[in-house]
Amino acid sequence: MLTDHHCHILPGIDDGSDGVETSLQMIKSMREQGIERIVATPHFYAHREKSVSSFIEKRNNAYEKLVQADHSNEEILLGAEVAVEHGISRLEGIEKLCIADTKYILLEFQYASFAPWMLEEVNDIAYEYGLTPILAHIHRYLEYYSKSQIEEVLKSDAVLQFNNEAFESFKEKRFVKSLIKEGYPYVFGSDSHNMRSRKPNWDVLQKKVKPDVINGIVDIF
Repeated sequence: MLTDHHCHILPGIDDGSDGVETSLQMIKSMREQGIERIVATPHFYAHREKSVSSFIEKRNNAYEKLVQADHSNEEILLGAEVAVEHGISRLEGIEKLCIADTKYILLEFQYASFAPWMLEEVNDIAYEYGLTPILAHIHRYLEYYSKSQIEEVLKSDAVLQFNNEAFESFKEKRFVKSLIKEGYPYVFGSDSHNMRSRKPNWDVLQKKVKPDVINGIVDIF
């Protein structure tokens, strides 16, 4: 089942879809591109939220609005894109931010210079809760991390999530292809936010990558 593992399709909860109509347009676009299952991953920033439970309540409310308006056959599962911050591994209830009923949690590094504490937080989440981190759009950090720092990140027991857009950049495409060839566990996602600047883009990937590669080597479900 072709799955979008990372997208901001829930209406009005983050910088993604600004409303139900936009969400429906995004779903329609994904359907036309062959997507059968969508993982909704709204941003979770611990320093902005009152608690995990309050975030989940907002997320569920946004989901219900979408379900009431959408009568398609696409399966929508709930997760979150959790920002790696100081102390995130000690956040009460963090395990509730996993994707659906899995033990996989999508984590996003900061767009800044790499620091050892970031990887420590990721590893602590994995070991303390028995979860498997999925590192969001690892290719985006080439601009911020040195080669040795990237290598340190790749040593973690995490699944790598690649954005489809990586295949529109020569540098990022080469990097992603090398990771796939080396056998790193991975999944793809559109990271779509809207129908303008960051619309669903599975057509980009389908033009440049073979179907067996698109399906990835990890089935988190």
